[in-house]
Amino acid sequence: MQVLASSLTSKEEWNLSKDQWKARLSPESYYILREEGTERAFSSQLNNEKRKGIFHCAGCDLPLFLSDKKYDSGTGWPSFWDPIQGSVDTKVDFKLIVPRTEYHCSRCGGHQGHVFNDGPLPTGKRYCNNGLALRFVPE
Repeated sequence: MQVLASSLTSKEEWNLSKDQWKARLSPESYYILREEGTERAFSSQLNNEKRKGIFHCAGCDLPLFLSDKKYDSGTGWPSFWDPIQGSVDTKVDFKLIVPRTEYHCSRCGGHQGHVFNDGPLPTGKRYCNNGLALRFVPE
Protein backbone atom coordinates (compact mmCIF):
# COMPACT_ATOMS: atom_id res chain seq x y z
CA MET A 1 0.00 0.00 0.00
CA GLN A 2 1.50 3.32 -1.02
CA VAL A 3 0.31 6.49 0.67
CA LEU A 4 1.75 9.86 -0.20
CA ALA A 5 1.58 12.59 2.42
CA SER A 6 1.62 15.30 -0.24
CA SER A 7 -1.75 14.22 -1.65
CA LEU A 8 -3.69 15.85 1.20
CA THR A 9 -4.51 19.45 2.17
CA SER A 10 -1.82 22.08 2.56
CA LYS A 11 0.08 23.33 5.60
CA GLU A 12 -1.61 26.71 5.38
CA GLU A 13 -4.99 25.17 6.19
CA TRP A 14 -3.53 23.94 9.50
CA ASN A 15 -2.06 27.23 10.69
CA LEU A 16 -4.49 27.38 13.63
CA SER A 17 -4.37 29.67 16.66
CA LYS A 18 -3.59 28.35 20.13
CA ASP A 19 -7.29 28.60 21.06
CA GLN A 20 -8.36 26.73 17.91
CA TRP A 21 -5.92 23.90 18.69
CA LYS A 22 -7.14 23.76 22.31
CA ALA A 23 -10.74 23.45 21.09
CA ARG A 24 -9.77 20.70 18.64
CA LEU A 25 -7.58 18.53 20.94
CA SER A 26 -7.82 16.99 24.39
CA PRO A 27 -5.60 18.73 26.99
CA GLU A 28 -3.23 15.73 26.91
CA SER A 29 -2.95 15.70 23.11
CA TYR A 30 -2.53 19.48 23.06
CA TYR A 31 0.39 19.19 25.50
CA ILE A 32 2.14 16.66 23.26
CA LEU A 33 1.30 17.98 19.79
CA ARG A 34 1.50 21.74 20.41
CA GLU A 35 3.84 22.05 23.45
CA GLU A 36 6.21 19.20 22.49
CA GLY A 37 5.40 17.18 25.60
CA THR A 38 5.87 13.45 26.22
CA GLU A 39 3.40 10.92 27.57
CA ARG A 40 4.31 8.32 30.20
CA ALA A 41 5.95 5.18 28.82
CA PHE A 42 3.60 2.17 28.46
CA SER A 43 0.53 4.43 28.81
CA SER A 44 -0.64 4.26 25.17
CA GLN A 45 -2.93 1.52 23.89
CA LEU A 46 -1.32 2.04 20.48
CA ASN A 47 1.92 0.61 21.84
CA ASN A 48 0.28 -2.84 21.59
CA GLU A 49 -1.66 -2.21 18.36
CA LYS A 50 -0.92 -5.09 15.95
CA ARG A 51 -3.65 -4.80 13.30
CA LYS A 52 -3.01 -3.75 9.71
CA GLY A 53 -3.75 -0.12 9.05
CA ILE A 54 -2.34 3.39 9.08
CA PHE A 55 -1.26 5.61 11.96
CA HIS A 56 -2.38 9.22 11.37
CA CYS A 57 -1.46 12.50 13.06
CA ALA A 58 -4.02 13.14 15.81
CA GLY A 59 -3.87 16.86 15.02
CA CYS A 60 -4.64 16.98 11.30
CA ASP A 61 -5.19 13.33 10.28
CA LEU A 62 -2.18 13.16 7.94
CA PRO A 63 -1.09 9.52 7.42
CA LEU A 64 2.33 9.16 9.08
CA PHE A 65 3.16 5.44 9.40
CA LEU A 66 2.00 2.17 7.87
CA SER A 67 1.43 -0.65 10.34
CA ASP A 68 3.98 -2.88 8.62
CA LYS A 69 6.68 -0.38 9.66
CA LYS A 70 5.76 -0.66 13.37
CA TYR A 71 7.74 -2.84 15.77
CA ASP A 72 8.06 -3.47 19.51
CA SER A 73 11.08 -1.47 20.63
CA GLY A 74 10.56 -2.31 24.30
CA THR A 75 10.63 1.41 25.16
CA GLY A 76 6.94 1.76 26.03
CA TRP A 77 6.04 3.99 23.08
CA PRO A 78 4.74 3.04 19.64
CA SER A 79 7.85 2.72 17.47
CA PHE A 80 8.32 2.64 13.72
CA TRP A 81 11.34 2.12 11.47
CA ASP A 82 10.20 4.30 8.55
CA PRO A 83 7.56 7.04 8.09
CA ILE A 84 5.41 7.55 5.00
CA GLN A 85 7.46 9.57 2.53
CA GLY A 86 7.03 13.31 3.12
CA SER A 87 4.93 12.91 6.29
CA VAL A 88 7.42 14.10 8.92
CA ASP A 89 9.92 16.92 9.31
CA THR A 90 12.84 16.83 11.77
CA LYS A 91 14.76 19.31 13.88
CA VAL A 92 17.41 19.04 16.57
CA ASP A 93 16.37 19.78 20.15
CA PHE A 94 18.58 20.34 23.18
CA LYS A 95 15.90 20.05 25.91
CA LEU A 96 17.88 17.30 27.69
CA ILE A 97 21.21 19.07 26.97
CA VAL A 98 22.26 16.19 24.68
CA PRO A 99 21.09 16.87 21.12
CA ARG A 100 18.18 14.72 19.93
CA THR A 101 16.32 14.63 16.63
CA GLU A 102 12.69 15.58 17.14
CA TYR A 103 10.10 14.97 14.45
CA HIS A 104 6.79 16.65 13.66
CA CYS A 105 3.88 16.13 11.31
CA SER A 106 4.90 17.81 8.07
CA ARG A 107 1.43 19.31 7.59
CA CYS A 108 0.29 20.72 10.95
CA GLY A 109 3.66 20.78 12.74
CA GLY A 110 2.34 18.60 15.58
CA HIS A 111 5.11 17.11 17.72
CA GLN A 112 5.19 13.32 17.37
CA GLY A 113 8.36 12.20 19.15
CA HIS A 114 12.07 11.62 18.57
CA VAL A 115 14.02 9.54 16.09
CA PHE A 116 17.03 7.49 17.18
CA ASN A 117 19.66 5.46 15.34
CA ASP A 118 19.01 2.20 17.21
CA GLY A 119 16.15 0.75 15.16
CA PRO A 120 15.92 -2.35 12.99
CA LEU A 121 17.11 -2.77 9.44
CA PRO A 122 16.68 -1.70 6.74
CA THR A 123 16.73 1.91 8.04
CA GLY A 124 18.32 1.47 11.47
CA LYS A 125 15.93 4.19 12.73
CA ARG A 126 13.52 4.16 15.67
CA TYR A 127 10.75 6.72 15.36
CA CYS A 128 9.60 6.75 18.98
CA ASN A 129 6.09 8.22 18.88
CA ASN A 130 3.70 9.51 21.53
CA GLY A 131 0.51 7.48 21.25
CA LEU A 132 -1.64 10.53 22.02
CA ALA A 133 -0.17 12.20 18.94
CA LEU A 134 -1.55 9.40 16.73
CA ARG A 135 -4.88 8.06 15.55
CA PHE A 136 -4.96 4.48 14.23
CA VAL A 137 -7.16 3.65 11.25
CA PRO A 138 -7.51 -0.12 10.77
CA GLU A 139 -7.42 -1.54 7.24
